[in-house]
Amino acid sequence: MPNVSDGRSRTLLNRLSRVLEESGAELLDSQSDPDHNRSVFTLAGPLSQIEAAILSVAELAVSHIDLTRHRGAHPRIGALDVVPVVPIDDVPHDVCVEAARSIGERLWDELNVPVYFYGEAARREGRRRLETFRRHGFERLASMVRSGVCVPDVGGPDLHPTAGACCVGVREFIAAFNVLLDDRDAKAAKRIASVVRESDGGIEGVKALGLYLASAQVAQVSMNLTDLGKTPLPVAFHAVCREARKLGVRVLGSELVGLVPRHALGPNPTGLRIRRFHSGMVFEDRLEGIRRRGNPEGHGDVR
Repeated sequence: MPNVSDGRSRTLLNRLSRVLEESGAELLDSQSDPDHNRSVFTLAGPLSQIEAAILSVAELAVSHIDLTRHRGAHPRIGALDVVPVVPIDDVPHDVCVEAARSIGERLWDELNVPVYFYGEAARREGRRRLETFRRHGFERLASMVRSGVCVPDVGGPDLHPTAGACCVGVREFIAAFNVLLDDRDAKAAKRIASVVRESDGGIEGVKALGLYLASAQVAQVSMNLTDLGKTPLPVAFHAVCREARKLGVRVLGSELVGLVPRHALGPNPTGLRIRRFHSGMVFEDRLEGIRRRGNPEGHGDVR
């Protein structure tokens, strides 16, 4: 699921989608947000095709995105900011870790982009959490690295001058899930985020930020739900709604970024008030549709 630090240039985003479609891997979904200035692509396929697709995306991102001029609401340290590899179909995790490490080495060898490994691909325990590096942002992280602090796992000693660094990891499915508030600044959203996120004593498996989206003139509690077995979407949504009521702020609805596994939606997806929700947002449904299209007779496995 490559995350690219551009959500505004339609020309670049079209080129990125085209490269992914031509890679041999299946492009299941792509979503862009101009306020976050970020795009997320979801691919499925054999790891050899995934690796080739990621390197093609990286080459475009590095040559067209300049973080010294990049502005957006979402934290970022790289033009190709994050590459999570998610095992499916009983693919062994150690095989995915090997692929993630190979991607990281190639990003440095071929594009001079330093890499941090996180999740199951982390080379040291203290780097398993993505926010360990990304919370600093490109500018501060570049300064830290020059001082010998938080040095990359691969490459360096400095970050790429315009493309920064990339975080490559292996993890289970998470949900990028945002709740929209009828508010004209980020104060209430930040307060709610501080209550619900795990690191401040909130809900297990919830990472949250409070943001204001200028283009839509709404506030947003932007969440990553990292343990969907313990905290599916309804748990996070209703927690945000409760806190919003306490503050007298109206909840306008919610939105998904990328795809979500079916079990994470709970028994009543309509109750989550997800904007423009459809079955194509459910990972299993989207993948099954791709497989039926590629294997209409139903024989064998398209992967």
